[in-house]
Amino acid sequence: MEKLYIVFMLLGLLLACKESSEQVVEKNKEILPSWNDSKSKAEIISFVEKVTKQASPDFVPVADRVATFDNDGT
Repeated sequence: MEKLYIVFMLLGLLLACKESSEQVVEKNKEILPSWNDSKSKAEIISFVEKVTKQASPDFVPVADRVATFDNDGT
């Protein structure tokens, strides 16, 4: 569960960089192209969309977003 949270935060940060999530989706029709289509992938994408849209009640301002990187190979 903790690793899934880390992935959510990382994706939120990545999508927040200079472009809105709608612009990123439009430019890259396939998000996470190397991932299999799965419930986890859909939930991650949904979460990032919710927290990066200003009109969303779940919006997180860019200054409050945190990313954590786990490079231990697991």
